[in-house]
Amino acid sequence: MERKYLELKERVLKANLRLAELGLVTLTWGNVSEIDRVQGVIAIKPSGVAYEDMKADDIVIVDLNGQVVEGHLKPSSDTPTHLELYKNFPHIGGVVHTHSTYATSFAQAKKAIMPYGTTHADSFFKEVPCSRELNKEEIQNDYEINTGKVIVETFKNRDYEFTPAVLVASHGPFAWGKNAQDAVNNALVLEKICQMNLLTDILNPGDNKISEVLEKKHHERKHGPHAYYGQKEN
Repeated sequence: MERKYLELKERVLKANLRLAELGLVTLTWGNVSEIDRVQGVIAIKPSGVAYEDMKADDIVIVDLNGQVVEGHLKPSSDTPTHLELYKNFPHIGGVVHTHSTYATSFAQAKKAIMPYGTTHADSFFKEVPCSRELNKEEIQNDYEINTGKVIVETFKNRDYEFTPAVLVASHGPFAWGKNAQDAVNNALVLEKICQMNLLTDILNPGDNKISEVLEKKHHERKHGPHAYYGQKEN
């Protein structure tokens, strides 16, 4: 393996394997990528390769036009979607797509994930939106690119850093973060929140939305300008 991309490939392999360890993927239904903005490349899972068989050398390096720079396998079929997000969300460093059970169920129901409690507010500000459905032309022509475009469209009036995830209608969840591992963490939290919301609605079919003051408090103590959760970095 070429040393130039060795650490990037190893990070992306580790993040992809973690999806399987966390139970967020079944068979090969998911992928993680990470961008190196200095070198202008992303590393991404190869298409259709089983997680238990994957090695760092299998991770594919592509440029920002989707052309393979290094790798002996085809990159994920979702690569164009990842690239659209990297091009339009300049402060992200990693992207995850899964078909995890609860988040995909919300996507299939075309329902946004409403903020019901502090677990949601700790990671996502306001609702996690569900995109509109792609139209026939968008599906038949450049489907994966248009999936990325509809995500970007969904965040036209939203903060992609404060709400680092989306549901694509009838498809499934995408999440992002400062790097591949951070994106996986957000995908995990997203799945857990969907599970909690479903159970909450069963227990109480009424209005379960968190109060705005409590939502704001929990989000800002982790992500606001005066955040105090956790340890300070030296």
